Amino acid sequence: MKKQLLLFAFSALALTSCEDDDIKGYEMDMMKGEWKTSKTELISGKDDKTVIDTVVPVGCSAKNITEYRTDYYAAYSAYAGVGTDCQLSAKSEGTYEYNADTKELVIKYDNDSSRKYQVVVLTSSEMKLKQMFGNVDEDGDQIIDVTYISYKR
Repeated sequence: MKKQLLLFAFSALALTSCEDDDIKGYEMDMMKGEWKTSKTELISGKDDKTVIDTVVPVGCSAKNITEYRTDYYAAYSAYAGVGTDCQLSAKSEGTYEYNADTKELVIKYDNDSSRKYQVVVLTSSEMKLKQMFGNVDEDGDQIIDVTYISYKR
């Protein structure tokens, strides 16, 4: 009986120690690929609900792509031009770190500082990030407002 109990305890320990890795792998697998910004919202820090401003990409900026791979590679491709004549104008490459427990995503492009986000929504077709840097009080209520960036595939 003691051997069975000991075997059960070790099995439970092994399963729980792999759980975080499984969740992280699953979420990183959903994150991988190319994402286009669908909107950027400035949300009141007072209630974390009231929308102060919404920007929807139009023209060539609607073609901008953020890419993630499971080997921790990240890239951002920006497009510019006139009308339908859009050309790649800049590409930033770097790495990212992801913590499945805290949902913290830290992106570090080459020749840039690290930028921290919190993953609020992550599905196979939608991702929403809460910007954790550079936020300021936009509506004058003395409370820092927050930027949310929504992506679609």
